[in-house]
Amino acid sequence: MKQKPDLSFWKLWNLSFGFFGVQIAYALQSANISRIFRTLGADPHDLSFFWILPPLMGILVQPIIGTLSDRTWTRFGRRIPYLFVGATMAVAVMCLLPNSGSLGLSISAVMIFGLLMLMLLDTSINMAMQPFKMMVGDMVNEKQKGKAYSIQSFLCNAGSVVGFIFPFVFTWIGLSNTAPEGVVPDSVIWSFYIGAAILILCVIYTTMKVKEWPPQEYAEYNPVSEKNETKANWFVLLKNAPAAFWRIGLVQFFCWAGMLYMWTYVVDAVSLTVWDTADSATAAYQEAGNWTGVLYAIQALGSVVWATLIPRFGNIKKAYFISLLLAGIGFILIPFCPDKYMQILPFLLIGCGWAAMLACPFTLVTNALQGYGHMGAYLGLFNGTICLPQIVAAVLGGSILKLIGSSQSSMMYVAGALFFIGSLCVFGIKQKK
Repeated sequence: MKQKPDLSFWKLWNLSFGFFGVQIAYALQSANISRIFRTLGADPHDLSFFWILPPLMGILVQPIIGTLSDRTWTRFGRRIPYLFVGATMAVAVMCLLPNSGSLGLSISAVMIFGLLMLMLLDTSINMAMQPFKMMVGDMVNEKQKGKAYSIQSFLCNAGSVVGFIFPFVFTWIGLSNTAPEGVVPDSVIWSFYIGAAILILCVIYTTMKVKEWPPQEYAEYNPVSEKNETKANWFVLLKNAPAAFWRIGLVQFFCWAGMLYMWTYVVDAVSLTVWDTADSATAAYQEAGNWTGVLYAIQALGSVVWATLIPRFGNIKKAYFISLLLAGIGFILIPFCPDKYMQILPFLLIGCGWAAMLACPFTLVTNALQGYGHMGAYLGLFNGTICLPQIVAAVLGGSILKLIGSSQSSMMYVAGALFFIGSLCVFGIKQKK
């Protein structure tokens, strides 16, 4: 087997650049789904159920895309066709979802239409996102893999910043941040429109700049032949997965459950803590929604800076542990910051954990999987460690909210506790020597 060649910085950059556009779409979804459905009339105790769809689609779509792309060879590439189809579908859905309340439908029909659009958006984003991770696994050697995923983390967070601040920026330039009851404000609608345009342009750039290896060249650099890779059985793959696959997955379980609770409840938590209201019909709540987007952007900026520091720790497990611990502290601080500018500190700390969640697990797991083959299928299955905890958290969210007194702010304590547990589980990971 030949050693994969070192790639220049710009080749590594081009390999992941489309992730910038995909992450804008993901950021718009993460920051605005709770706000959109609360505006459409959803009850806070039912809010977590709307968040079942994103991870459910991920756990279904990504293993399928990974397995199918392992077997796909076209003149356009191996992974890129799935990237392009997913991005195209995402663009269409991003233009429809925020208009759910403007179609003259009844409340129940609006909710059903919104859920259908959310399901399609999650399907398409997952289809577009997975190929970037797999192309790094296919084409980047072990020495450069950490650098490649750090670039991907940087682009991911840069895209997040853009997506998160769009509603705030569009409100600042004059678009309306309020609307009739049950209708999403123009500031949010136009954020989705512009995000969709950037997404398709970024994906077109990647498809033009990246040329995947043909089957013969791929076989020279990867230890498992194409013939053997077509015989993937998910249950057999999971049975034969290295122990690190499961131990990293345990860390993932607690951290992604915590992130789900942030995405679900943080708009209301910030609105209650800073503006002293959780009434979605008020201008104050919509202002809180915009400011939460700014805080998400600050979190992403913090992640960008922290991602550059992670390789300097020397020991990736140490960096992983410290990052998750800081994020847990950040969650605990949110209800103790009554001024909107004070909220910047907890979100910067959360950004440290987010940077580690994007870079460390995939560096550790792809190194552990070296020589196992079926890289696309394994990474698709590993996505279950991201999706399954969110599904569990979403199912339990309403019950936990009632248990702790129905205050969305208190859900930040739950998220912080989950991150503390996740940080301790890092010590159980055994790195491949």
